[in-house]
This record gives sequence, C-alpha cells and structure tokens, in this order.
Amino acid sequence: MTDLGVSSKSPQITISKARQLAVFLANQPGTLKNVCDALGRVGINILALSISDTVDHAVVRLVVDDPALALEVLEDHNAMVVEADVLMIESDNRPGTLASIADKLARARVNIEYAYLATSSKSRRGLCIMRPGNIERAMKALDKIVGDV
Repeated sequence: MTDLGVSSKSPQITISKARQLAVFLANQPGTLKNVCDALGRVGINILALSISDTVDHAVVRLVVDDPALALEVLEDHNAMVVEADVLMIESDNRPGTLASIADKLARARVNIEYAYLATSSKSRRGLCIMRPGNIERAMKALDKIVGDV
C-alpha cells in the first residue's frame, strides 16, 4: 500500500468491549420511533446506532448503556434481536487515526467485519463501534497503542 502522507503519530485511544443488539424491523415510517420510545421509557440511553436497509426490513444496530434490560424490552415488544460483542473505540479526531487502528489490526491478521463511527468536525474525540473477526486478538493488537500520545 502506498503512503498517503498521513501522520505516523500514534493515536490516543481507549477500548472497551460492548454488547451490541441488532434489531430487525419493518422498513417503514415509525418503527425506529417505537424502538426509541420503548427504550427511553425505561431510561436506556443509546450510545451508538447504525441502520442498514434491505428490501423488506431494516437492521438497527444499537449499543446501549444497559443491554440486558434493552434486550428484555425489545423481546417484550416481539422484536427479533441478535446479540454480538463489539469494540467501542474512543479515539483522537484527526486524520490518520482510523488508518493507524486498521493497520494494527491488519498486522495482527484481524479482519474488520464492519464498523460505524461519527463525530463532529469540532470534536476532539470520536467513537467507533467495530466488529472484528476476533475480539480478543483485536484488543491485544490495539492494546499496544492505547494511551499512546
């Protein structure tokens, strides 16, 4: 791969394992509102969310502050929910940070199955939710750059 002129300075990151809930919903207006209402009524905070659509349904991936309670609430509403372990990676919001993280994982031969992230251009930190092929190996590989400046 060619060098794209990205900073080689190691990013400062923090990593934690989280439980993600993937909820399969009808792809129609109001279904996300219903999920958010149900979770909000019991005080569950949504930390991260991603929605992928297909022809007949949407997959809503959620990381919440109380996944056990959220699972219970969603199942009580007859939602189909699949649980998965993911990494929550809080990192510097600067060019090259994700490249450095991806490089460490590639060198450790860890595949990134999917990821979603967002931040504002004014924020100093960003949050990435990542599903690596091997969580333990990914954490070990990234542990080498946790807290680096």
